[in-house]
Amino acid sequence: MRPLAWWRLLRSGGFRVSPSRWAMAVAITFAAPVNWLLAMIQHCIWGRRLATSSLHGPPVFIIGHWRSGTTLLHELLVKDERLSSPSTFQCFTPDHFLVSEWFFRTFCGWMLPDRRPMDNMVAGWDRPQEDEFALLVLGVPSPYRRIAFPNLPPVDMEYFDTESLDEPRRQLWEQAIDRFLKTVSWRTERPLVVKSPTHTGRIATLARIFPGAKFIHLTRNPLTLYPSTTRLWHSLDEVQALQKPTGEGLGDYVVECLRLMYQAFHRDRDLVPAENLIDIRYEDLIADPVGQIESIYGRLKLGDFAQVRGALESWAETQHREYKTNRHELPAEQEARIRKAWTDYFTRYGY
Repeated sequence: MRPLAWWRLLRSGGFRVSPSRWAMAVAITFAAPVNWLLAMIQHCIWGRRLATSSLHGPPVFIIGHWRSGTTLLHELLVKDERLSSPSTFQCFTPDHFLVSEWFFRTFCGWMLPDRRPMDNMVAGWDRPQEDEFALLVLGVPSPYRRIAFPNLPPVDMEYFDTESLDEPRRQLWEQAIDRFLKTVSWRTERPLVVKSPTHTGRIATLARIFPGAKFIHLTRNPLTLYPSTTRLWHSLDEVQALQKPTGEGLGDYVVECLRLMYQAFHRDRDLVPAENLIDIRYEDLIADPVGQIESIYGRLKLGDFAQVRGALESWAETQHREYKTNRHELPAEQEARIRKAWTDYFTRYGY
């Protein structure tokens, strides 16, 4: 994060950094000028070429609520070497990864845990990552700003529905994501698979920016989705927040996020050509990952599935057998609340 973006983030949180997180804040403060310098170097070297670059084909967007299987599908699709994705390092250093990636990939693997704390999936600089983090680091308004100050009221909730933004704010958002994805595509020289749950309500905007873009929408039983997402935010807040999180209001936040995202998604999904948007159930993906991805390739015309079948079958024979999802049980009162708040989701997707 550059100095100005870092300052704005701190100011938006009223500088309410918990004493136990002061060391983190100091480290980011010292890193900010370095990020700015590296960004200037990247701009000087590649700025002109990046300004005229284009994507290597229409991107594929994986969308759906958090914990609906988007990360798993993301990991599996990029096993196809004909495809690429924004990596963890690229998303956390979006304005200078062309000049700094080699160093961190070579010498700084120790800075990330081996596994993600919320679901025990493999982590690393090269792993595919949510591009929403790149937008956050670039200083673009994002609902993910709440991660820094989780004890304050949520911010930027209107960015779950970019079509509702006024023209100047929407244009700034569009320019940021377009520039970032084109830089990643220029680096990888392959079509991109992009995943962010926050994009679920943005399909109309994304389809306009990226003509021909394809969308894979995942759903999951809300009675599992709710506690799993609550656990996700607890885990992220404990590790990444600038405050010691209290967890107060977290359940309300999870409920409201799904409502906002799917209000926009259901309103706009018919604006995307039917052949470019498909629905996949998490339960079906877990039961038969290879078969489901073969179906995705056929329905979205992603290419010859035979070229990636072997890699997926190998994964299914080894890692998939060992992977276990977390088990969640909801108290009766919470279950009744979720069924009422998310009635439309239950009905539309047959849960």
